Amino acid sequence: MSTKHYFPETAVNTLVPLALQALVAANPALALLDEYRVVLNRNHKSSHVALISGGGSGHEPAWSGYVGDGLLSAVACGDIFASPSMKQVLAAIAAVPSNKGTILLITNYTGDKLHFGLAAERALAGGFCEKVVVLPATDDVSIGRSKSEKVGRRGLAGNVITMKILGAAAAKEYSFERCVEIGKAVNDQLVSIGSALDHCHVPGRQNHDEISNDVCVVGAGIHNEPGAQKVSPFPSVEDLISRLLTLICDQNDPERAFVRFNKGDDNVLLINNYGGLSNLELGALTQETLSQLSSKWDIKPTKIYSGAFETSLNGPGFSITLCNVTTAAKGSKTSVDELLGLLADETKAPAWPNVLANGSTKVDRKGNPSIDIEKQATVSPEDDIKVDPKLLQGTIKLGAERAIASEPNLTKWDMVMGDGDCGDAVKGVSEAVLKLLDSGIAASGSVFEILHAIIDAVDDMGGTLGAIFGILLAALASALRTSKAKGNGDLMTIFAPALTQAVEALKNHTGARVGDRTVMDVLLPFQETLEAQRDFGKAVEAAEKAADGTKDLKPKFGRASYVGSGGEEQRLPDPGAWALMEMVKGMHDASAK
Repeated sequence: MSTKHYFPETAVNTLVPLALQALVAANPALALLDEYRVVLNRNHKSSHVALISGGGSGHEPAWSGYVGDGLLSAVACGDIFASPSMKQVLAAIAAVPSNKGTILLITNYTGDKLHFGLAAERALAGGFCEKVVVLPATDDVSIGRSKSEKVGRRGLAGNVITMKILGAAAAKEYSFERCVEIGKAVNDQLVSIGSALDHCHVPGRQNHDEISNDVCVVGAGIHNEPGAQKVSPFPSVEDLISRLLTLICDQNDPERAFVRFNKGDDNVLLINNYGGLSNLELGALTQETLSQLSSKWDIKPTKIYSGAFETSLNGPGFSITLCNVTTAAKGSKTSVDELLGLLADETKAPAWPNVLANGSTKVDRKGNPSIDIEKQATVSPEDDIKVDPKLLQGTIKLGAERAIASEPNLTKWDMVMGDGDCGDAVKGVSEAVLKLLDSGIAASGSVFEILHAIIDAVDDMGGTLGAIFGILLAALASALRTSKAKGNGDLMTIFAPALTQAVEALKNHTGARVGDRTVMDVLLPFQETLEAQRDFGKAVEAAEKAADGTKDLKPKFGRASYVGSGGEEQRLPDPGAWALMEMVKGMHDASAK
């Protein structure tokens, strides 16, 4: 595979903005917020549910090409194969407001889940919307139930089926709750499997080792992942398609029988080009798939899509997706005709097949919407939570100082089990908090004023830990705004249930729980003890015990989960969990003085 590109390595980061600018130039109904790399539909109506997607670039036409009437309201585009930031997603939410609610439709990858989840919580806390939900697309069967139990299946091209149905439903002014119900039901009936001949090549990055000519990858993802299986010698097309269909259709496979296909069911077939196959070859693969579906599985798809829907740059590969519309209709209390009708409804999104989306570039264009993603929901004086300014200042200050003091250990531990950036990230955000305190942010004693300021500081923290803290704090702000216990003078009565509500919101965005060797190993015992006993000291004791206990846990999330287990490193605590423990312990020690 050629590694040559028209854009040199030093210009790699210009690819995404240039491509988005060209897309918008050719389609007057679209607008681009350059600063945030957000493409939006100028004709979006606030009476429609806002359907927002996005992810790493390099998967074009996903997702920018699906913005338009009858499909997506807006998308946030990250760098190549990298999730967009929280601020990008929040900008998309702010750009297409809805009176009904906002659905964030994403593929199920850790970065996307956390950054879109953080944006959802920030949108609620900031008053950008009253209803928002993140719907992760989970259709890949290659990994199987056992290995994907914690994080769920990966998202492949099947998400465009859910996307098209929901886009049409929103255009018909379905309610937010109805759209969410349909989206979940359709996603539950999706199964996909991919295959590749080689890795794609990312401009400006070192190429992966080539896959030899006598090897075919089964279970290939869309980010240069190694693939679940390497088949050698190279199989015939007939044998390859047979392998792939067995993985998604075999009802006797306990690891992959996610969807049941009954005789007579209406199904949608989608054959997706990873970007490097000719249309001629993709057409032949589609026909072989149709032939074997009929002869071996008694499946005759009602609707067939074949083309480049979600690519992997120039990846020489493809994926097969099946969606059981009959079962999805039952699960969403709709009819098959209704779901197929939504799939067939017109859209003006430029990349959806069989639709002419281009208009004259000389037409008058509306101005871009004015947005302010730094906006915070206003808190009236009677709803504000006030505490003694000295107590507020001292409590937060000591918590930040303890976190800074722990940086050397956090960095050392993370160098063994992670990528070594945890200590610097914790230190950086803690120093930012100290600067806020020095500026007098706590002088009024307003909990909301300082909480919103800290949330802004955490936004710049980055990484998984930053996203976790960001979601938690944004959800805490939302919970405190709706608290019924304000004004009774008992801080534990206010904060304990609000923290519980915030933790429940966080759980919607991460599958990590106690025992997975993450920050959740400390957060959950701390929150549960605080809720049960309403005693800050007891909660901190639970946090200390839990932090020390992470020494004996094997990592199940993030980069550390891929590091070989065993050996001395297993006696090191998790740095994120330890950092949180130091923070809450410092806050307690200050409040107890």
